[in-house]
Amino acid sequence: MAKCQRNDIESIFLDRPSNATTAGNYFRLWTAFSGAALRRKIFDAVSCGASSRHRHQLMQEVLNDTVPQPQPPPPTTTIKSVLKESNEPKKPDKVVKKPNNNGKSEKLADLLNLAEAETDAETKKKVEALEEFKRVVKELQVEEEEEMKRKAASRVRLLTKEDSEARVTLAMLGAIPPLVAMLDFEDFDSQIASLYALLNLGIGNDANKAAIVKAGAVHKMLKLIESPNAPSHEASDAIVANFLGLSALDSNKPNIGSSGAVPFLVKTLKILDRKSRCQARQDALGALYNLSISPSNISFILESDLIPFLLNALGDMEVSERILSILSNVVSTPEGRKGVSIATEAFPILVDVLNWTDSPGCQEKASYIVMVMAHKAYGYRQAMIEAGIVSSLLELTLLGSTLAQKRASRILEVLRVDKGKQVSENFGGNMSAAVSAPICGSSSSSTNPNGQACFVEEVGMMSEEKKAVKQLVQRSLQNNMRRIVDRANFPQDFVPSERFKSLTASSTSKSLPF
Repeated sequence: MAKCQRNDIESIFLDRPSNATTAGNYFRLWTAFSGAALRRKIFDAVSCGASSRHRHQLMQEVLNDTVPQPQPPPPTTTIKSVLKESNEPKKPDKVVKKPNNNGKSEKLADLLNLAEAETDAETKKKVEALEEFKRVVKELQVEEEEEMKRKAASRVRLLTKEDSEARVTLAMLGAIPPLVAMLDFEDFDSQIASLYALLNLGIGNDANKAAIVKAGAVHKMLKLIESPNAPSHEASDAIVANFLGLSALDSNKPNIGSSGAVPFLVKTLKILDRKSRCQARQDALGALYNLSISPSNISFILESDLIPFLLNALGDMEVSERILSILSNVVSTPEGRKGVSIATEAFPILVDVLNWTDSPGCQEKASYIVMVMAHKAYGYRQAMIEAGIVSSLLELTLLGSTLAQKRASRILEVLRVDKGKQVSENFGGNMSAAVSAPICGSSSSSTNPNGQACFVEEVGMMSEEKKAVKQLVQRSLQNNMRRIVDRANFPQDFVPSERFKSLTASSTSKSLPF
């Protein structure tokens, strides 16, 4: 350890310019090492426990101008490299780009470029479409150019066929008023083009429907129908389709109904009933259904003699459910119920519909109509009983849909309560007479000379009641037998449900109550 503190080490790091003769024997290293490197060398040399072997290794490293590499990443540092770096001018550091090891960045850039290109293309397309819309509306607004307007209306029809944005944009640009004005043209092609253009503009757009009615389209369409030159089937079908679309908006229903559209639709429906234009027939029924939702239009429907026609049309399975939907709206008002009740064979027809086991929708709607009318008036209930509704309702409670069963049960409850009241009134009125009337053969008969006459009158009243009950039971049995015969031929693969088996097993031959 004493050798570590000799002046040999002192001569390594001291730079003392001295005039002593021994100064020339020392060599200077401070210019060759940086401060940090020199301090590191000295620390390694004078550390506790250092031996001459470590000092010799240090001196060997200095003499060989090499510096050991402690860590792999930094490059090897030598005295020559240090001298070279100190003598050469310092160059600015260069930014070295790291190589892209994967293509994710390139793919992301491609996607961004593609999205930007698509956005530009879409924007360009929208601008071109807007310019076309403006041009078409401008052509519609040109006066005294019927040919140009007709072509523009045809273009509007195509543009708005499946494009909801086009409907909104063209309406905002003012396409509706000139199209409505074209209905006054005498040219048939112009009328058709404007009718279908208006029809497409109103599809799925309530604002356009309201604007079309406000512009007077309904009156112009009816005027076109009433013109001396009868319109073609195509024009009539287009008008019916327009009424169907426009009447879907609640605010338009009173205006269309009061304008006289109901008689036209009824007339068209009767004409179409004898022809094969099924779509126009469905459109007319749909328009009448929309209009019947508004109570203010029920009077117009009754005045048009629609109810008897609809009742007679029941049986055509293509339109029966729609007809029953219209009747369901009609019976929601007192005048509508009266109109249905006075129609010929109205209740027998509805009772027959209750037996349509292959059409649950018709059964449900017919049971609703009967239920509403049964709740409102005693006279309607009597007419239903006379039409044999009890057996049909009993059958419906067993074999109908869930909704039809509930409605049938309610109707039976109303009829049973009504029958109970009638029976109690009859027995209550006769009970007082029976108590005060003398009995033939009793001791009091001699005191009342009119006792025999009272007894005969009571017996006559009871016989009339029994006769009425007997007739009612006989009529019910006849109706039941007729329906059993009609439905006797079940398919061979018919398998009754467990509920049906339990009900039939527990039933008796006695008549079920109302």
